[in-house]
Amino acid sequence: MSVPQAKSPPKAFDADSAQRALRLARETLQIEANALIALDQRLADGDHSIVQAVQLLLNCHGRVVVSGIGKSGHIARKIAATLASTGTPALFVHPAEAAHGDLGMITAHDVFIAISNSGEASELMSIGPIIKRMGAKLIAMTGNADSSLGELADVHLNTRVDKEACPLNLAPTASTTAALAMGDALAVAVLDARGFREEDFARSHPGGALGRRLLTHVRDVMRSGADIPAVSADTSLSAALEEITKKGMAMTAIVDVDGRVLGVFTDGDLRRLIEHVQDFTKLSIADVMHANPRTIEPQRLAVDAVAMMEEFRINQLLVADADGILVGALHIHDLTRAKVI
Repeated sequence: MSVPQAKSPPKAFDADSAQRALRLARETLQIEANALIALDQRLADGDHSIVQAVQLLLNCHGRVVVSGIGKSGHIARKIAATLASTGTPALFVHPAEAAHGDLGMITAHDVFIAISNSGEASELMSIGPIIKRMGAKLIAMTGNADSSLGELADVHLNTRVDKEACPLNLAPTASTTAALAMGDALAVAVLDARGFREEDFARSHPGGALGRRLLTHVRDVMRSGADIPAVSADTSLSAALEEITKKGMAMTAIVDVDGRVLGVFTDGDLRRLIEHVQDFTKLSIADVMHANPRTIEPQRLAVDAVAMMEEFRINQLLVADADGILVGALHIHDLTRAKVI
């Protein structure tokens, strides 16, 4: 039994090595950038196969199944995820697993996207003819239109590159970048054709920042009920200050007997008042409140409240319904805790 030889120690990373690393890094970026420019030029020169691919996806009554082997498989997973998150039901199926039972996941109503730079991946070619016999449509994304996969496909997307960025021209680098970019181009064209908008994206990303921004309403984060600081117009200033302290929002609303908003008084108002008034005992809150304050309705998006606070440089906002009845209150900290900001 042979004994594995110990690896030789790595070469010292000297100044020459650093320069070579920098040169190769820049060459890699340039080669891959040129590959993408070449893709764009082919489309500009009249290759409208991506339009045909978009039409297939728009007319798909099932799901889009994306598949590839090796590095192309990793690209296929990402393309499937991008399609799924932008309004096109999609999933990844491993071609080897498909040949051993997972073909049952594919129906005649689906569109199958097969990714292979050579267009000759045996795992894909073993299932491609079966998929066509099922009645599913086949989109091939390869670097060779005359390949077995390219000729089998209903639509061929040409992702040919002149060379890989790998110095040995072996490791998939520029070719996988081209395939990924083509997948993104396809997904973007489809989402636009579907009329997919920010609100749709948010619904499929409820845990992300955009989801919180577009799905969180004022009513979801406002303080309500007994937590709202509010006093009547005939309340003394000192009693109103107690309400401000008790509710911890650095302000209080002033309402009429029906609960309609009449005004607001904040800590900032108090500081400014102290500069001019020595005796507070004879003042009612109605004497010093800001009448007709800015309010927001509970069904509005929380980001609208953020925008109002930023525009008017305020930290609190009263929430009132269409009749002007006080139903809640917002502090900027509430929006921060909800991660709307």
